[in-house]
Amino acid sequence: MKQIHNKYTKQKNTKKATITEIRNQNMPATLLNFLRKSLSVFVLAIAFTTITMAQKAPTNANISGHVLCSGEQLPYFSIIIEGTTIGTVSNSNGYYHLNNLPEGEFTIKAQSVGYKSQTKIVHTQADETIELNFNVDKDIIALEQIVVSANRNEVNRKEASSIVNTITAQLFESTNSVALSEGMSFQPGLRVETNCQNCGFQQIRINGLDGPYTQILIDSRAIFSALSGVYGIEQIPANMIERVEVVRGGGSALFGSNAIAGTVNIITKEPNYNSFQVSTNLSIIDKNTLDQSINLNNSMVSEDNKSGIMFFGSIRNRDYYDANADGFSEHGILNNSTLGFRAYYKTGNFSKLEIEYHHLNEFRRGGNKFELQAHETDITEQTEHNIHSGGLTYTMLSKNYNSRLSIYTSAQQTNRNSYYGAEQNPNAYGHTDDMAFVAGTQFSYEFKKLILAPATITTGLEYQLNNLHDKMPGYQRDLTQNINIIGYFAQNEWKSKHLNVLIGARADKHNLIDKIIISPRANILYKITDDLSARLTYSKGFRAPQAFDEDLHIMAVGGQVMLITLADDLKTETSNTYSSSLDYYFEFLGLKTNFLIEGFFTKLTDVFVTEEIGTDVQGNMLVERRNGSGAKVYGMNTEFRSALNNFLQLQMGFTAQKSQYIQAEQWSDDNTLKPSKNMMRTPNHYGYFTLNYDPTKQFTTSLSGIYTGKMYVGHYAGYVNNDVLEKTPNFMELNIKVAHNFNLGSQLKLELNGGVQNILNSYQTDFDKGVYRDAGYIYGPNRPRTYFLGIKIGNVI
Repeated sequence: MKQIHNKYTKQKNTKKATITEIRNQNMPATLLNFLRKSLSVFVLAIAFTTITMAQKAPTNANISGHVLCSGEQLPYFSIIIEGTTIGTVSNSNGYYHLNNLPEGEFTIKAQSVGYKSQTKIVHTQADETIELNFNVDKDIIALEQIVVSANRNEVNRKEASSIVNTITAQLFESTNSVALSEGMSFQPGLRVETNCQNCGFQQIRINGLDGPYTQILIDSRAIFSALSGVYGIEQIPANMIERVEVVRGGGSALFGSNAIAGTVNIITKEPNYNSFQVSTNLSIIDKNTLDQSINLNNSMVSEDNKSGIMFFGSIRNRDYYDANADGFSEHGILNNSTLGFRAYYKTGNFSKLEIEYHHLNEFRRGGNKFELQAHETDITEQTEHNIHSGGLTYTMLSKNYNSRLSIYTSAQQTNRNSYYGAEQNPNAYGHTDDMAFVAGTQFSYEFKKLILAPATITTGLEYQLNNLHDKMPGYQRDLTQNINIIGYFAQNEWKSKHLNVLIGARADKHNLIDKIIISPRANILYKITDDLSARLTYSKGFRAPQAFDEDLHIMAVGGQVMLITLADDLKTETSNTYSSSLDYYFEFLGLKTNFLIEGFFTKLTDVFVTEEIGTDVQGNMLVERRNGSGAKVYGMNTEFRSALNNFLQLQMGFTAQKSQYIQAEQWSDDNTLKPSKNMMRTPNHYGYFTLNYDPTKQFTTSLSGIYTGKMYVGHYAGYVNNDVLEKTPNFMELNIKVAHNFNLGSQLKLELNGGVQNILNSYQTDFDKGVYRDAGYIYGPNRPRTYFLGIKIGNVI
């Protein structure tokens, strides 16, 4: 049995299960009618609230004031009235103004990234202006960061029942990460792994589990399909990301039961104030390969703050990189462009419409003889992607501030032209159409007391569709996979001064599974003191017997193409995950400090494994996905954050874990080699750190590093004579970035930056060579020593 991580097909004439044998169930007519009616209600609700708002006379009830920190006026600070959509942003002098407010008692909140939020209660009256100033403190260790991935509602990170880690836009900048994939390793339990030398197929691993065990969301919506998972984490540019929220383990029932390892929620940038920014970055990989990107962001907000739009664009061009001078790439050519926007319109004081859209074009190619057509080469993996993605959300709040209703829909359409072939194969071209769609509604209600304590109940209904059609006539493949999932979720969270208890479940009807699957979740947060909290979490999940991202990428091994089929009796894989943690905030020698320690255990039943079963009539290697004996993944995550005022911040994390099958699995078809209990490509130890030093507002220095421990990797025959189970060395990847800011008048700022990634050149040295190489024999850091320079110009913030 070979542990293969990047391959897929199905054969028309084989007796093994094929994707066309997966039940093709179209959307039921009743569901179409339901969606049509929902859309009608959606439009009528917007029209009603807009008309109601227009009919209201102005009250001339106003609030104004300044936001300050240690006497300094703070610009671009959000001032909101809780429980409504009313809000504004302070100007360049820290001044804000809210006019024509409803009459009554309200809670006014001032918040911004890097500062502790502050709330005040006021009573507004007609024809009266209240002066309300805020004096806030800096939040240098993100003590009060707002997150949404715990329960789809905004909540203080410290108060969330499950641990939610965040990767901020600032971290992407300080580590010079130009794409999502480059910044994801700077969190405990996370590791980004490259799985193919030719095309650069990457996966996010959480707590030692493969990429398909992680659910990736865009603005809380599950439109990241199996096809998107092949190259998607490298296709999303960092400049469209506001932050990335990571929940390890199941966490919340609201996001679906496929989140066995965890959830990665990509929150895109939204308009908060008028701004623009243009930047460019030039990287030189190993002194001879160029990687250049150009980024644009522009935000416009109306004067009354009732509407706004954020535009973003990105262009990236990277040449191929050959690490061992054999004429075959270790990094392929990459040319992509992204353009999109996110906008909102407040249809009333208690309702809001949000829309987002982005379009991506990408060409990537790896292999050799780049000056020739793909089919004239020894090995080429080449894809051209055309992706359209968008979403619409309408939110209504009750006037008593107790309830919230959201109606949402999102979709992503992907067209891919591909070539996966070896030895001048003219028949290895293919085409893929993929549509991912999600629509649903969510309702939450806050009880002042439910049985024993205040509580928030959240419930909703969600429909997910993924229609995939992948054709490669030369391999006799015509893959059709239609996935339909109807899910109902409900959870209740009781909150008291010292104890939060969240209990929930999700019921999913998957068209590939006969029975409805119930996935329960439970989280407990106990506040031992104001600064010390303990959490316990349990979750259950499943993976359906379907194609995943690794299946939609075909890899060359030993001059052969490697393809995957599904076993006739492939069963649903299930999981049970437990975790416990301690989260401690304290001050030591003037340093604001946070220390987190978390233990986790996941048991997988009927775990999916792959095993070589021979060749097809064309001589292509066939690999079958089947159920294995089961697996256990367990270990410990630690995180340490400390800061001295605002000019020195340290963050570091470390993971010690094991990922093992219950019974040893045969990883090779060579019966002379021993089976192994170890999951391949999973180190027992890995970690990261970031250190930011800002002696002045104009000068910043950032040092970061990623540690990858030893792991087992299958090295398959081709370039080497026989299959070998390799144990890799460990790696320490160090990076440095230095930046200096210049004020160009009162409104513009220019930043010049530069640095080195992988300073020690800690990089794999034993790549295979030539046409018979194992393209999957790749591990460790993503790139060798890389120098970079950057320029950025934009508003003074």
